[in-house]
Amino acid sequence: MAHWHGVSDTRVMPPVIRIDRKIGWLNPRLGVGLAAWLIAGLASTASWASDADALALADQALEPAAARSDWQIFTEGMLGQVNQRAPLDDIRISRASVDVLLDTAINPDWRLTLANRVDWLGQDGQYEVVNTFKEGYVSWQAQPNAALDLGRINLRNGVALGYNPTDYFKVGALRSVVSIAPASLRENRLGVGMLRGQWVWEGGAVNAVFAPKLANRRQNAAFSPDWGASNSVSRYLLTSSVQVLPGFAPQFLLLGEQGQSPQLGMNASILAGDALTLYAEYSGGRSAALLLAAPALLPAAPVSWHSRLAAGGTHTFANNLSLSLEYHYDGEALNQSQWRALWLNPADYWAYRSAVFHAQSLPTQQAAMSFVSWRDAGVKALDLNWMLRRDLVDQSWQSWLEARYHFERIDWALQWQYQNGAPGSQYGALPQRHSLQAVVKYFF
Repeated sequence: MAHWHGVSDTRVMPPVIRIDRKIGWLNPRLGVGLAAWLIAGLASTASWASDADALALADQALEPAAARSDWQIFTEGMLGQVNQRAPLDDIRISRASVDVLLDTAINPDWRLTLANRVDWLGQDGQYEVVNTFKEGYVSWQAQPNAALDLGRINLRNGVALGYNPTDYFKVGALRSVVSIAPASLRENRLGVGMLRGQWVWEGGAVNAVFAPKLANRRQNAAFSPDWGASNSVSRYLLTSSVQVLPGFAPQFLLLGEQGQSPQLGMNASILAGDALTLYAEYSGGRSAALLLAAPALLPAAPVSWHSRLAAGGTHTFANNLSLSLEYHYDGEALNQSQWRALWLNPADYWAYRSAVFHAQSLPTQQAAMSFVSWRDAGVKALDLNWMLRRDLVDQSWQSWLEARYHFERIDWALQWQYQNGAPGSQYGALPQRHSLQAVVKYFF
């Protein structure tokens, strides 16, 4: 089961973190204090620069060219407060994280990629540790235009920002939710054990993936690789991209999964002007509705064709501000009457929401999202991000705002989250009303 940190994902069911594993061999207050002291000392030596410079020092115009590092490592600390709906008390939360990426050449034909993240999560004096083994695979460049990969790979498909119907390997991939930002949810998750073949040519590409079943059920142990979450059934995925017109190369997907009919998918994007990009992704196939998670309400759901869609566009303005608007649809989710009826049975309601969170899907059939990103927002190195999600079935909504300042090797961020809606709605049913987090991130 995934772990969340008070300020949960937009689709999280339960109220607060589950503390399953206390850290007996470490004093968390002392550890967090030492980490904060170390980061503060490092920050005092940081110089003014952009985040891009922190991640790619070789690109600095005034510095001599440096070799690309095989390692990317950062640590992150967070302190926050969660305001809950009455009669629940407010919650103090904290987090310390270490994220490591190794991407290195073994020889001219072989590469090794490893990615892992550890989160120490705290809530009102209780602590737990969650490890996410994101990737670990070897790549063989068999020919200049052909390659094979074997191991755990975080394969991300889809062109939309807030909801990805063709991101088939997202199901069950979250172990620890540290941010509801879409990029964080796609990056900080388990990869899938697979064999992947790739073949590219001028104007097109073909990928073939086979992901075998490796375990029957999820494992909650702190440092478990959790193959039951990523590889509980055998799957295959075929994708093909072909350039139809200059600047337009749609991608077609075919997913096969043990016990389910094949699913068809398509991704497409096009530059509609100097500053406007339009995009859409679609997935469809025969499947049972997600309401199967509420067996008392619907003992047997018929298998029928269901469509899932995300469509939108991004406009970039001259001042480095970009605005994205999206529409989301999931035919497997509940319509208005089904959603209202489900709320009458709390056990079925939360079982359904747990299944939706596990699938990273939509609880109701229609939603909308806007995302505003402003780089150098009036001040160099200051970025502002604002996300607004709205459920178009129950009219509840959620807002997330971030201000982030970049130094050469350190980021300081302040994040605020607010959710509102009627009782039983997607966002109104969650116990968290709003939260505030202060985050510091150091790049080695």
